Amino acid sequence: MKKILYTICFVGLILVGQKVYAQADSAAYLDTIKAELKEKWPANRTINLVFHGHSVPSGYFQTPLVRRMDAYPFLVMRALDEKYPTAVINVITTSIGGENSEQGEKRFKTEVTVHRPDVLFIDYALNDRNIGLERSRTAMEKMIVEALAQDIKVVLLTPSPDLTVDLLLPDNTLELYRNQLVDLSKKYNIAIVDSYQVFKKRKAEGEELKLYMAQSNHPNEKGHKLIADEIMHWF
Repeated sequence: MKKILYTICFVGLILVGQKVYAQADSAAYLDTIKAELKEKWPANRTINLVFHGHSVPSGYFQTPLVRRMDAYPFLVMRALDEKYPTAVINVITTSIGGENSEQGEKRFKTEVTVHRPDVLFIDYALNDRNIGLERSRTAMEKMIVEALAQDIKVVLLTPSPDLTVDLLLPDNTLELYRNQLVDLSKKYNIAIVDSYQVFKKRKAEGEELKLYMAQSNHPNEKGHKLIADEIMHWF
């Protein structure tokens, strides 16, 4: 019995002061934001949602066609307008088509945090295949740390599909980036919208992912709706 107690105490001492890595709780992570969204005039204020990333949140469908109002940032705004009819919500897209996270990190202070986001969504994994996992992780962590230092709620998005990648193949390129983002969400106890898993599940159930795509690497409105619905789970 004494040996068991000593073991428990020893383990407890090891854990003291150590951060427990875990993803944020979807039911509680945005509690303060949800409370603000329920406020009515004159007690309410403008809530800024900033979407940072590449061509997908920018609203590119079949290049060069851009349909911003049918892309997930504005689908989220519509859904939030319905859910919180007294809220004033400002959706700001700082995303740029073709950009990766290193490029996005370089303009993070001058073009992103200046908007004073209440919630920041970061979506770069699809394009980060061009810079590799290590460089992607470094850039993503810089943005996460900077945002958290300013008390900004951070939401990471795993990659939406690229039809040239078979999502059902284990350890495919997109899955590696998805897994890295999941790890970062646990390390920093922040939110993650697992777009990748949503589309992978649809494919596993026998659906053709091209039904959700405007072109090989850009979702159509139906695909954006899937992403927006996952984001709304946090609200």
